[in-house]
Amino acid sequence: MRRKLVIGNWKMNGSRTGNTVLLSGIVAGLASAKADCAVCAPAPYLAQCQAELTGTPLAWGAQDVSAHASGAYTGEVAASMLQDFGCRYALVGHSERRAYHGESNAVVAQKAQAALAAGLIPVVCVGETLAEREAGQTGAVVGAQLQAVLDLLDNAALAKIVLAYEPVWAIGTGKTATPAMAQEVHALLRQQVAERSAEAASGMQILYGGSMKPENAGELLAQADIDGGLIGGAALKAADFLAIIRAAE
Repeated sequence: MRRKLVIGNWKMNGSRTGNTVLLSGIVAGLASAKADCAVCAPAPYLAQCQAELTGTPLAWGAQDVSAHASGAYTGEVAASMLQDFGCRYALVGHSERRAYHGESNAVVAQKAQAALAAGLIPVVCVGETLAEREAGQTGAVVGAQLQAVLDLLDNAALAKIVLAYEPVWAIGTGKTATPAMAQEVHALLRQQVAERSAEAASGMQILYGGSMKPENAGELLAQADIDGGLIGGAALKAADFLAIIRAAE
């Protein structure tokens, strides 16, 4: 049985003092947590996460990673650097990176490969826009996004990634895919992986990342192929984040 995983994506939010309050509040409520959990913080705060979370049940990770190992890439952060600060996870292909920074499916796949090479777990994000959903293109869009990763990774590497389905139209909008809608896409993604490797598919954690909050987490997480959540706004409040983690148990 796949273990549930809940990851908080702080996006471009946080401060040193505020982070300490948030992290201590989360850790204090994790004593009996049965789900894996992590926070993905802005790069300047990863050292703070390492200092405050080492030895606790709460892992941490980055919101992005460079496809390059090193070199003249000003402003980028290499996977080896993230590893230096104890990161376990790195988000790749978040819809905001795809939309605002023009990241292609191929670049996202390369970032996943770079993360794996440094011993990080890439959380590969896929999802469709409202226009794409209304045009009946959800399966084709998320399938192409996933296929770029499948084309680049061998089966051993594939078994080490996490997937996150985040319908773009449900991020920060208050709209949420119904549990049945989310389950349908998760099942499609797992089947696509299974066509390459049944073993990788059966063990792969596939997270839902579209406005999951305490009020809807239980019903979403009860679906057969939803193995956790990639949490945005609710991850900035310890009580809400902990409520979602409890719903995942």
